[in-house]
Amino acid sequence: MDERYVGGRRQGKRGRGAAGKLPVFGILERGGKVKVEVVPDVRAETLLREAIAKVKRGSLIYTDRFGSYDGLVCYGFRHERIDHGQRFANGKVYINGIEGFWSYAKERLLKYHGLSAQWFPLYLKELEFRYNHRKEDLFEKLLEVLKGGMN
Repeated sequence: MDERYVGGRRQGKRGRGAAGKLPVFGILERGGKVKVEVVPDVRAETLLREAIAKVKRGSLIYTDRFGSYDGLVCYGFRHERIDHGQRFANGKVYINGIEGFWSYAKERLLKYHGLSAQWFPLYLKELEFRYNHRKEDLFEKLLEVLKGGMN
């Protein structure tokens, strides 16, 4: 699990919560699919609600040390953290997979030279779909979706 602020380069405040940037939350199942959402904020209540809705209780969740993830154990999840200030991996404890998705998304969004906040969730869902099906023929997958065969 990881959160990210997405938006163009802006003058003024930088870093977490920079003006004009949208908070995005993502979960990547190891060896599985990514799920991403634009969220109203990155407070614990918001991120925990997303985790409860998308992850089976009892699952092992890996995160960085961001404080909003502190309550995962209270909701029935097992939780391991990595401190990016010290290292990016410690054995099986890492979040490089979701970080890879953020890199994938950023690379593809840069070509648009800015996106409307109104339409950004649709672009994000497109990237989620493309990432989850990146090893498949997307033309065939799109035909399947249009025929109504996609789950």
